[in-house]
Amino acid sequence: MTTTTVAVLGLGAMGAPMARHLAATGFAVRGYDLDPARSAACAEFGATPATGAREAATGADVVLLAVRNDAQLREALWGASDGVVTVLTPGATVLLTSTVGIDAVRRVASELAGDVIGLVDAPVSGGPVRAGNGDLLVTVGATDEAWAAALPVLQAMASTLTRVGDKPSDGQCMKTVNQLLCGVHIAAGAEALALAEALGLDPALALETLGAGAAASFMLGDRGPRMLQAYGDGGAEVRSRLDIFVKDMGLVTTAARGAGVATPIAAAAEQLYLLGQAQGKAADDDSSVITVLAPQRAADAGARG
Repeated sequence: MTTTTVAVLGLGAMGAPMARHLAATGFAVRGYDLDPARSAACAEFGATPATGAREAATGADVVLLAVRNDAQLREALWGASDGVVTVLTPGATVLLTSTVGIDAVRRVASELAGDVIGLVDAPVSGGPVRAGNGDLLVTVGATDEAWAAALPVLQAMASTLTRVGDKPSDGQCMKTVNQLLCGVHIAAGAEALALAEALGLDPALALETLGAGAAASFMLGDRGPRMLQAYGDGGAEVRSRLDIFVKDMGLVTTAARGAGVATPIAAAAEQLYLLGQAQGKAADDDSSVITVLAPQRAADAGARG
């Protein structure tokens, strides 16, 4: 029985735990990141560090990309110095796990098809902890051939795996809808907790109470505790950067305009993330949007410190 070789390109917050889990479940994993320290660190969980993307991808059955945006995707595939398309053979499979936008994936899939390389559009959702446990939600758009080639890897990554269509970009479409809800839920949770404290309530008790009733949501339960940490020294632990939702909510509102659908609530949430970025919070955890709504508490905490 042959072992499937997976090249994981991008060993950041999501790529590293996905690579670690795939290595732990029996895949031969090669890891590469632009940061040499991240590449070297993948040896600690049983993957083989590579010194370049082409080195990682040569001979791999599946090339898994965990990149930030369309520009990084195109650089990973066609970059002059280390783009992997030059070393992929006809019939190879590229597995894209990132949220980069519907139109971007359509363009990339069309270009890869010219080289007879399959693209599996499989944006993931769930965060780093769930990525490390193979507990992700993965929505996939792929042809029958590409789907079959990547299926063992996808099944290892996901607790919920849904093929939403047979076209690359269908996965992005579903993830766009998902991110609309996620971005709005984070913003709404921040508003609720900011209001609770402004009304004189204990925000920790408010969070506990809200989480037990009909107002509960995954994002409130996950981000809420970090919203309360956002005012402390050092802020909240960074698990999902605020500028990720600047990008994702921009993709949501762009897709909605293209489809002729009004999304006023998503647009309002997008503005909140943009304000946070303008205030220098781009690299902070996305839960820090609460400090955009209620900055005075942050100033008071700083004065007390």
